[in-house]
Amino acid sequence: MATTQQTIGRPADQRRRELLEAADRVVLRDGPHASMNAIAAEAGITKPILYRHFGDKGGLYRALAERHTDALLDSLREALDAPADRRRRVEATLDAYLAAIEARPQVYRFLMHPAEDSPQPGSAEAGFDAGRHSAPLLRRLGEELAKVIHDRVEPAPGGERLARVWGHGIVGMMHAAGDWWLAERPCSRAELVHSLADMLWGRLATAPDRAGGPGF
Repeated sequence: MATTQQTIGRPADQRRRELLEAADRVVLRDGPHASMNAIAAEAGITKPILYRHFGDKGGLYRALAERHTDALLDSLREALDAPADRRRRVEATLDAYLAAIEARPQVYRFLMHPAEDSPQPGSAEAGFDAGRHSAPLLRRLGEELAKVIHDRVEPAPGGERLARVWGHGIVGMMHAAGDWWLAERPCSRAELVHSLADMLWGRLATAPDRAGGPGF
């Protein structure tokens, strides 16, 4: 565990990365109940130092969301660019999302679900609402997926607009279905992936590749 003295003299980006790694460890343990107090203790610093880097819990949340969203987007792009036919890549992309939330369910719950026990009124964490903060995360995923779709297929005239409809619609579907599946586990991940791909496949099967694009 780092100490306050050990962080002195380190580059700011390195200190920030170490604090995010400490926050990750607490989130993996505590999920949506992760507190600034616990994260500061894990990092071996005082809470004011944590606030100096992130401002408040919302700032820390946004930094963690960016960190995990970047990793998820890399996984989705890798699945979309895999050397396989289109149907397999659609299924691989859906599976990459579900695998990510299955592997780190506490991180997912921290990012998407507020703790049931709200912070005490007047505390620095009072008023933090994960739902309010998670909406931009889902919008970012939707926009990024829309870009991927637009770069690869020509869905119809006005393709950019339709690609955004598809991007946000697919993210909404993955989020809602994944949230339900993670909570109830009504079927295997493979079965859920296959069922969701069946629902998407009609238009995706017939949309032509975009001329000059990487193909899909």
